[in-house]
Amino acid sequence: GLGLGIIEGADYESFMADLSTGKREQIVDELLDRKEFIEMWVMKFSELLQIRSDGNVRMSYKATLLYFNWLNEKLAANVPMNEIVTELLSATGGAFSSPASNYYQIEQDTLKISENVAQVFMGMRLQCAQCHNHPFDRWTMDDYYGFAAFFSQVGRKPAEDPREKIIFNSGGGDVRHPVGNRVMPPKFLGAETPDVAGKDRRKVLADWLASSKNPYFARNLVNMVWAHFLGRGIIDPVDDVRISNPAVNPELLDELARRFTESNYDFKKLVADICKSRVYQLSTQPNESNELDTTNYSHAHVRRIRAEVLLDVISQATETKNKFQGLPLGARAVQIADGNVNTYFLTTFGRAKRESVCSCEVIMEPNLSQALHLLLGDTLNTRVPQGGVVAKALKEGKTPAQVIENLYVRCFSRRPTAAELKDLGDKITAQPNQQEALEDLFWALLNAKEFVFNH
Repeated sequence: GLGLGIIEGADYESFMADLSTGKREQIVDELLDRKEFIEMWVMKFSELLQIRSDGNVRMSYKATLLYFNWLNEKLAANVPMNEIVTELLSATGGAFSSPASNYYQIEQDTLKISENVAQVFMGMRLQCAQCHNHPFDRWTMDDYYGFAAFFSQVGRKPAEDPREKIIFNSGGGDVRHPVGNRVMPPKFLGAETPDVAGKDRRKVLADWLASSKNPYFARNLVNMVWAHFLGRGIIDPVDDVRISNPAVNPELLDELARRFTESNYDFKKLVADICKSRVYQLSTQPNESNELDTTNYSHAHVRRIRAEVLLDVISQATETKNKFQGLPLGARAVQIADGNVNTYFLTTFGRAKRESVCSCEVIMEPNLSQALHLLLGDTLNTRVPQGGVVAKALKEGKTPAQVIENLYVRCFSRRPTAAELKDLGDKITAQPNQQEALEDLFWALLNAKEFVFNH
């Protein structure tokens, strides 16, 4: 969940040997300081920001990489989330010299920009209000066009390098209401109409949006993080906040948002709060009273591992390496900067295309093609022997029982039960080719639900 996939064998052994009562909280803090945690969340936010090249028309590969690296640097330094969002929405300058300005290169339509900002940073889908008052929420056409007016003065001009564009505040341009053609003054959603005379409208919006004055900002972020770790948002889908889709536990959402705001929007602290909570530690085994519950977090729900993480943990378990475009041999899938870089495996398992800001782009539901690929495809069938995990262990003099234990820790982060060890040990020692039998077991463990799903 923190982004590390499976735990290394040494990590497992040291954790199990630690007899202190606070060892779980300690390992959460340690994992938060690892680069893999940052890589996981840079990937998540890259999806929301649609970081992808498009053949130099709007986003060159260089601009894409610089934008991705800017986001990585901010999260690695644990810059408060309100500061990151304010810098992003207020960005001016060249795509290379000011990478955050690429936010206004990827999407250039004023109305679409405003829709994306509302959906990503406040969890609201305003699209309906473009043509009529929202039938299931409070937002009117006046709200829609008043909010869009904050983005009507984004200027764009070419730089010396044809791959680079410069974003600036043009100081002119308005949004008109399609009914009556009247100019709409910029207005915060659900709040006042600010004074924007002589100011960069985006900066005025950013200062309000990423602050405690806007009740939706903190609630949206904590809901999104909660959904990542618990499998379902307190408001679900996470980017469909509306009156007719209320929070299942508004008190929980309010408390998380309050703590996040009081911590000065400290992202790591937010994650730590959730991962150290009793709710996150609940078993996936339901009891009679909560067996049918799907909304109240009375027990954990089994979830398939997302595409990039699954490929990474397969590679880690089998000790094999991947090669992705623009990255060195051995790079992890979560490190891919460009949403246009893909593989058959990642596509099959539902990696986001980053063509929209919708949370629905990430496909988490298992399907037949995924199962068939794991059973019959090259990803597992070639990697098990290629990585040489079993062969190396046997060469070092490990017994079949020791290899079985190693494979279980490697794949499941647990040792086999006594029954599993005896049953498998008996079957494998009865085989004429024990290496082949152990590799078959390795393949079976990698196909098991306990490996492919978060428990």
